[in-house]
Amino acid sequence: MKKSPAFPRVKEINILLADDDEDDCALFKEALEELDLPVQLTTVPNGEQLLERLGKNQKKLPHVLFLDLNMPRKNGFAALLAIKLNKKLEKIPVIIFSTSFDQDMVNLVYKDAAHYYIQKPVEFSQLKKVILQALTLVARKNVTLPGRERFVLTGEG
Repeated sequence: MKKSPAFPRVKEINILLADDDEDDCALFKEALEELDLPVQLTTVPNGEQLLERLGKNQKKLPHVLFLDLNMPRKNGFAALLAIKLNKKLEKIPVIIFSTSFDQDMVNLVYKDAAHYYIQKPVEFSQLKKVILQALTLVARKNVTLPGRERFVLTGEG
């Protein structure tokens, strides 16, 4: 594994993926392996377990959270809101990672201060590109919320 150009000061990028779809989690993991970045990937299957994990591990929070919207027990909308209302968690960069691309949903999570929105790509090569793009963007210091025109990531440019 090589050193991350996106996170030069970090030995290992701590990524948390909240997604109930086991196949999507496996593809995400495979994409990270092919990108050959120093990552530690942790997955949780629902928003309830996500918030429990974040609450227990506040000293070692993830560098970035990829959050699916459609999960059982507590969906991504509720989890995002809980994260952004918690002073200890609100700084975690949250990237929505969802199969759906309803404009009302995109607008809602933009308003609720997600950092970026990714519609899960069909093509594996595109998945790798968009994950790398997201990691590169959140790795920049002074991570600020993007303008609406740069909120949706596609892996291009």
